[in-house]
Formats: sequence, C-alpha cells, structure tokens
Amino acid sequence: MGSNKYAMRIPVADHIAGIIPYPPGKPIEELEREYGIHGSIKLASNENPLGPSPKAVAAMNQAVNRLHRYPDGSGYYLRQRISRKFSLPFEGIVLGNGSNEVIEFAIRAFVQPDDQVIVPEPSFLLYRLVTQMVGGKPISIPLRDFTIDLRGMLAAMTIKTRVIFLTNPNNPTGSLITRREFESFLAEVPPEILIVLDEAYIEFARDEDTPRGFDYIHHDGPYVLVLRTFSKAYGLAGLRIGYGVTAPSVAGYLNRVHQPFNTGSLSQAAAIAALDDEEFVVKTQQTIWEGMDYLYEEVKRLGLEYVPSQGNFFLIKVPTDGRKVFEHMLRQGVIIRPMNAYGLPGFIRVNAGLPEENQRFIRALALALDDLAHTD
Repeated sequence: MGSNKYAMRIPVADHIAGIIPYPPGKPIEELEREYGIHGSIKLASNENPLGPSPKAVAAMNQAVNRLHRYPDGSGYYLRQRISRKFSLPFEGIVLGNGSNEVIEFAIRAFVQPDDQVIVPEPSFLLYRLVTQMVGGKPISIPLRDFTIDLRGMLAAMTIKTRVIFLTNPNNPTGSLITRREFESFLAEVPPEILIVLDEAYIEFARDEDTPRGFDYIHHDGPYVLVLRTFSKAYGLAGLRIGYGVTAPSVAGYLNRVHQPFNTGSLSQAAAIAALDDEEFVVKTQQTIWEGMDYLYEEVKRLGLEYVPSQGNFFLIKVPTDGRKVFEHMLRQGVIIRPMNAYGLPGFIRVNAGLPEENQRFIRALALALDDLAHTD
C-alpha cells in the first residue's frame, strides 16, 4: 500500500500524542437516525430533567438584542451576584466556560512539565487530560470502596506535587468526603499544594455532614479552589458557564491564563437570573431525590447491587459488560452511560430523570438483562 498523502506530518509533542481524548456522546438525533428509533430519553450525562431555570430563559431573551456587543470580559455583574449570594470575596471569583475551564486555568497556572497532579481514580476524566496537556504527570489514586482515598493521596505527595483534585460528591461513584475527613486532610497538606475541590453536584448532597467548600476559602493552610457549575442544579449545561472561588491571590494567577471574553453575554445573563431562582432549585432537588429513591428500590427489586450516591446519578452493577447493557438499552431508546472508560466494565451509570423517564429506564433495564441472560 502507498503512503497516505494526507497523513499528518507535523511533529507532535509526546505528552500530547499520548492523550486519549474525552469520549463525548453522539447527539440524540444522530443516535435515533442510526438505530431507527424515536422518542429517546437521555439519562447518561447527569443533566437536569426539568430543563433550564425559567428565570434564566427570560433573562436570555432580554439579552438577545445585545449580541452584537462583546460580552463583559470581567463578568462583573455575575461575579458580584455570586459574591453577595454566598458572602465570598469578589476578587477571588473566576468565571469559566463551564467549571471545567477553571480546571484548565489551575493546571496552566501552577503546573509545569514533569510536575505531579494527584487525582482520584475513577473520577472526572478531564483532570488527567488537562494535566497531560501541559506535560504534567497525573498520579492516580484508586478509590477505596468507591470513595476517594484521602490517606492514599497524602502518601503519594512528593516535592513535585502541585495540585490535588477532590470531587465531592465524586463522579462517577457519588461518594462523599465528610467534613471531618476533609478538615483532617487539609491539616496534612503543605501550603505549596493547591487543593481543587470540585463541587459540581453539591446541590444534590443530602448528607448533613457534607463540607461546603466556600467555608474554606480563607483556610489558613493550603489554598483551596472551589469549583461550581450552573450546568446541573440550574439546568444550563448547554450554555457552558461555571466558576471557581479561591483566595484573591490565587485567582490573580488564574485570570492571567484565560482567554478574553471566555464567557458569553447570554451565559452571564442566564446565570445571574438562575442564582435568584430558588424555587426552581428546590423543585430540581425534590425531583432528583424522589427519583433516586424510586430507582434505588426498583434496582434492588431487580436483584442488582448499586452504589448509594450523594449526586443526581448512581452506579449499578450489572451481570455482564456494561457496554452490552448500554447497546441493548440504546435500541430501546434509553441512553445511559457504560463505565468501561472509567475502568468499571461491570457497571452502568444512570441519572435520575422525570418520573416517567425513571419508569421507562427500569422497564428497559429489566428487558436488557433478561435478553442478555439468554444470549451471553
């Protein structure tokens, strides 16, 4: 065979060539076309089943006529609203195109080639990817009983450690670090290491012993960067808007590495309004908590084990490869997440949806398990 004249010939850095890209899902419309189905439901991405905050939608409609103007590059009014709502230092708030962009800011600001970044495994895949992008070395610490192993992280610290990622509740397991565990951990971390506390799902935590990262912004010890998002509880995943809160001195360096106008006008307007939509957040929490309780009972009735979660999602142990269950359920128009990419091939993850979606999921899961039991 001759050489491909279109083959990529530009030299690529080794640390970039070795990155395994984040596996995004296909649009529902494309999946329906491929599989010849319609009326699908998606319970794979931990999204808000109620849709977006109504106040956020109204605010966006009012902001549409200003789209010919560049957005506020400083995000002044949104940062001011966050500061007032949560009693946080205005100068310590950094906006991102989703909270995942703030993850990138932290790595770019504080990690150099060959520096080490400690990450729980499994957890959000982006921690590892962004570290690799700058030539850093991700140090994976396996979970212990589906929970982040804080002692293992402490033992893994070296003079090259720059950042430690914690996710609370953790994704994909939904497990929780308690207040006492977190504070004991902070007491043993040197001040030159940044703690990134990702709280994307904090609004769904029902355990009263859940630490709230905002309480540790002024912590006298290692700096803490708290990540929050508008994607989940506020239903604004499609707008890509989130933020980080940390000490103003740390935020100053994060602001040096982000692009101008990294958050759009509609995103900022929607987020400001969403922060005032307490009624929607409460309704979302009630919907999720009732849905989770229903799903727990039904999964138990099917004879399956599951991992109790403090998020809006949970893991279910299945008696076969999770991808087989995913494929079978996809043909029924129910989209869930197999956990193979997270090193958990015997599990699937599902988020709570509307009551009728939860019921349809259980029916589809029961049928998938029955059919696969007779074909495997």
